[in-house]
Amino acid sequence: MSSRKTFCVFAWIAMAVPCLFVLGCKGSAPPAPAASNPANDIVTVPLKVDRLDSSIDSIIPSDAKLERVATGFKWVEGPVWVNDSLYFAEIPSNSIRKWTPGQGVSIWLQPSGYKGSSAYGGPEPGTNGMTLDAQGRLTVAGHAQRDVLRFESLNPAQPPTVLADSYQGKRLNSPNDLVYRSDGSLYFTDPPYGLPTQHDDDPNKQLKVNGVYRIPHALDHKPGAPPDNAHVQLLVKDLTRPNGIAFSPGEKYLYVNNSEPKKIWMRYTVKPDGTLADPKLLYDATSDPRPGAPDGMKVDVQGNIYSAGPGGVWIFSPEGKPLGTIVMPERTANLTFTGPDLKTLYIAASSSIYRINVNIAGEPLVQSK
Repeated sequence: MSSRKTFCVFAWIAMAVPCLFVLGCKGSAPPAPAASNPANDIVTVPLKVDRLDSSIDSIIPSDAKLERVATGFKWVEGPVWVNDSLYFAEIPSNSIRKWTPGQGVSIWLQPSGYKGSSAYGGPEPGTNGMTLDAQGRLTVAGHAQRDVLRFESLNPAQPPTVLADSYQGKRLNSPNDLVYRSDGSLYFTDPPYGLPTQHDDDPNKQLKVNGVYRIPHALDHKPGAPPDNAHVQLLVKDLTRPNGIAFSPGEKYLYVNNSEPKKIWMRYTVKPDGTLADPKLLYDATSDPRPGAPDGMKVDVQGNIYSAGPGGVWIFSPEGKPLGTIVMPERTANLTFTGPDLKTLYIAASSSIYRINVNIAGEPLVQSK
């Protein structure tokens, strides 16, 4: 759920804003790029859907519209709807923003990730993926802050609770995306994209693996309590860049995708104790040359998988068959289902936030037991 090294190249070419702007900033929070859209400046953009299977017609309406609701950023991530607003990370500016219909975009928290006194030295100093727990509390992959944290309220001045920041005495790499299970445990991916160099040989990297982890009792973690590092479980350690993560309806399976060098989607059976078994390759898109890679991921109530990938938003059947792709005008990072019927899909893609209505409701962020 992160931009890759290639994002910097994308930014230089497509937006004419050098990533050295971020690298050269003083202090913990680079200046925030201004959102260019006024409160009600919602723009309909051309929609193209690669319909690979006839079943995609039951998912994407024939008259569907792709709308851009906010733009003017560098790299947006982690969208999640809270109360009346869409919250999302703007990683290069080290901020969490919120978009409210009729009011536009405002900065909710800055700095959101790295808070050191010296220049960060990398392109992604902010936070990354976000979700909600069963109590509606905003839970965030700390990315450059190298932890997983939870906000006890929507008052950004209130200190968050850090749920975990290390494994077996070594600091996490840079938590990227996360999902709750109905038993209150929290699963998250931990590639190195939030480290200054974004490489495995980064001098700050302490863990040899880029893992998928579980915090068993995250929901019950008391506000303000120290991180529960002693109970963090490493579940997957053989993926090079684990990224997006989501449960199937009923939580029989956990889906995890991998961004590079192999662009793949994996499925794991969830055992009663929350650990994983039976890894299965669902799909390999490594040969797809279009911009983008497997990234943020969600499922709908029928088990279809929606994931950022090369070219836009990929939609798979529960068995991993590609049904179609929402071809996006920008490299896609993440997505979330919102609306009273959970049929509005908001998409974070490079400089903008988009939305499209679909026919099938998304699975709630936290499933019922």
